[in-house]
Parts: sequence; structure tokens; C-alpha cells
Amino acid sequence: MEQLFQHFRKEEQPFIEQVEDWLRQVDDYYTPYVTDFLNPRERYIVETLTNRSSFSVQEDGGFDGAERARMIIYPAYVEPTREDFQLTVREIQYASKFVTIEHPDVLGAMMSLGLDRSKFGDIVVQDDRIQIAYANEIDSYVQANFVEVGSATIRLKEPNERLCAQVTLHEEVVIVSSLRLDVIVTALARLGRQKAQQLIERERVKLNFQTVTDQAEPVQLGDLLSIRTLGRFHILEIEGRTKKEKWIIRVGKVIS
Repeated sequence: MEQLFQHFRKEEQPFIEQVEDWLRQVDDYYTPYVTDFLNPRERYIVETLTNRSSFSVQEDGGFDGAERARMIIYPAYVEPTREDFQLTVREIQYASKFVTIEHPDVLGAMMSLGLDRSKFGDIVVQDDRIQIAYANEIDSYVQANFVEVGSATIRLKEPNERLCAQVTLHEEVVIVSSLRLDVIVTALARLGRQKAQQLIERERVKLNFQTVTDQAEPVQLGDLLSIRTLGRFHILEIEGRTKKEKWIIRVGKVIS
């Protein structure tokens, strides 16, 4: 286990132990295990650990290209279907001619219901259509209590078709001297090192949805980096080093 931890962040150790427990459950009972909604970094960890076992893993967030998704860890005899992921997708109906609802409004309304963030996934907004994915086990509670967003009265319905959550990435390769957070932010934001450090100190940088103030925090494959006002960046590949021992990183900036 200690050797395994060396490949991940210290703060990720509790999650790694949780994944190891999921794998033991699949091994002990030889039945699939369905996770809650996980972010991209968490899913990378689950996939990495599952690949070390005799089991397989699939994911589904309810939408094509979903950022948050549930995963199924399963033994060889199982062939998971979409229903096995135990998720529900609903469309929000509201008076779109008279009121505008945006992503933060829906997220805030869902959180105000006291729901754990791991129980619902992406909120997809396209023009005046809004759809949300969440775990089957909270469907009755959501149907009964999710009746307004801000000042707008809403109701939920089964969508005729699911929207696509797929984002467009602008890929680029950056060359950096190290994988420290402040060095990566400097390259992505095209700022001086000192200004990049100030962004981190002022809590304007998130790593995998968590605010990070440690400038020396290492950035890893699969990370999602958010820089306030400048956008979100996926670490797609760490391609190796140059002859001068600098790191070559392929990054995808979310542009839609």
C-alpha cells in the first residue's frame, strides 16, 4: 500500500483506501460495485487501481461527455447496462419566456436541499433547456422537494432526448521546468511567476474542484485545474522531458 501511495497525493490517501475497500467488496461478494458521482481525478484513481486487479470498470454520467460520472467496478462475468449505473436524468421545466436560469442557480438550489454533492452529476444548460443527472436513490426526494430555482417555480420531467455535456477543448503543449502548481499556472495563465503565486495565495486556483494554496503542490496526469476568470484546464498527457530536462505537457483548455 505504501508503494501505491507514492504515486498519488497525500490528501488522496483516504479516497485510495476507499477504492481499495470497493475492490475488496467486489472480490468478497463477486458482485458489481456502483460508486457515487466522481470527478475526473477520482475516476482516474479508480481506473488506475482497478487495472491492478482482475476486475473491470466502466463509467456513465447520464450525458455524453459528462464531467461527473458514476462508475461500476465489476467481475468478468458481468456486462453492465446503462440501467446498472442507477442514475436518473430529468429536464427542468420553467417559464423560460419570463425568467432566466443558469447553471449556478440550479447548483445552488440543489445544494440547498441538503443533498450531498456526490449524489448528483452534471447540470447541462443549452439555451433555455436544462437537464440534470442524479442517483436513483434520491429521485423521490428530489421530485418532492426540488420545486423552485431562485424565484422561478419549476417541475421535473423525463426528457425526450438527453442533451450532450461534451465540452470542446483547445489543446496545446506547454513546456515547464517542473510540475509545481505555481509553475503550471504561470504557463497556462501566461503570467509572471509572482502573479501566478498571488492567484494561488488568494484562493483563485482550484485543483480537482478543491481550492489549493500550496504553491509547490505537484500537478499530475488527469488533473483539472481551474483558474478564476481564466478558465479550466485538463492535464491530458505528460509526454516526457526535453533534452534540457523540462517537462512536456499536453493541456486541454475548456472553451465551451
